Amino acid sequence: MEYTWRWFGPPDPITLAEIRQTGATGIVTALHEIDNDTAWPAAAIAERKAAIEAAGLTWSVVESIPLTEAIRTGAPGRDADIDAWATTLRRLGAAGIRTVAYNFMPVADWTRTELARALPGGGTALAFDYIACAAFDLFLLERPGAEHDYDEAERAAARACFQAMDESARRRLIDNVTAGLPGADAGYDLAGFRNAIAAYRDIDHARLRENLRYFLERVVPVAEAAGVKLALHPDDPPRPLFGLPRIVSNAADVRWILDAVDSPAHGLTFCTGSYGAAADNDLVAMAREFASRIHFAHLRSVARDLVDPRSFAEAEHLGGDGDIPGVMAVLLAEEDRRIAAGGRALPVRADHGHHLLGDGARDTRPGYPLYGRLRGLAELRGLEAGLRYAR
Repeated sequence: MEYTWRWFGPPDPITLAEIRQTGATGIVTALHEIDNDTAWPAAAIAERKAAIEAAGLTWSVVESIPLTEAIRTGAPGRDADIDAWATTLRRLGAAGIRTVAYNFMPVADWTRTELARALPGGGTALAFDYIACAAFDLFLLERPGAEHDYDEAERAAARACFQAMDESARRRLIDNVTAGLPGADAGYDLAGFRNAIAAYRDIDHARLRENLRYFLERVVPVAEAAGVKLALHPDDPPRPLFGLPRIVSNAADVRWILDAVDSPAHGLTFCTGSYGAAADNDLVAMAREFASRIHFAHLRSVARDLVDPRSFAEAEHLGGDGDIPGVMAVLLAEEDRRIAAGGRALPVRADHGHHLLGDGARDTRPGYPLYGRLRGLAELRGLEAGLRYAR
């Protein structure tokens, strides 16, 4: 395995020198300061790559080249945005960067209702509560038609949840849900969030799929020519939210996506936490079925709520409900196959992490602390060593 670490560039309070001490050898990053509709300058790519290499590390994965909402909705201007995206892809390939992760989630990236749920032994975790999310949707966002997406019992529970919150708790829920992309500094206010959702009023599951196909038909040939592997990240959580369709949530979705444009350059970011948030996703079976098209792996686990499995908290990397040892065993076998065929190690990273020890002293992004991810990385490296020793 090539163990990697997500780094948010020079503003990140975790330095490259510290990352090198964690045991990671690869960096996962992007030029977050550049607008989503603008191609990354070749000089800026080279400068960032040189800074990473000067620290004794390798820029292994770009996560992500963001997509504009025009690309996802098929709005006027999407062709120009796709052209800019493809230009960035060519420049990354020319710089020797071989893996690009991205996602097709409408409006919001991963969504959580809590960014710092207290853990029994100390520290905090990210968490998603379905009823709290419904309370936000119905009574804070006040999305038109939202009441049709919840049954009577869910609406009553959401109302009780909302009424139990004071003003500060309501403001905190708004901030948590509308925090925006983890790679961006700007989130949404409620009005902006409503407007962004409204752009999807006439877009259902089938149409969003076709918009993804349109995008892939134009960028996969560019990736092939540039020698870059594209790695699509799943929905998080893997179900519709706020009336928005989700199209990368389960094995059936993945089959359609990989068949839509069938190329070795078009594959997956296999995120065990995102897929694992749905109880009917068999992580090991999915890893086995799609192994040859997994170009990047995010390894983490979630603990689903026993009463309402749509709710979950992020667990220890080898805990929770995800069979991470089983997935790791599949990935190791696939990596061995690739190396035997002249390929390279599979890039993986310990995704997210609990905020532990001195993590509270740094203003890191939610889910991206130093000590919590260091613990997860160490556990994954130990797991690999144990699996290889047991063969």
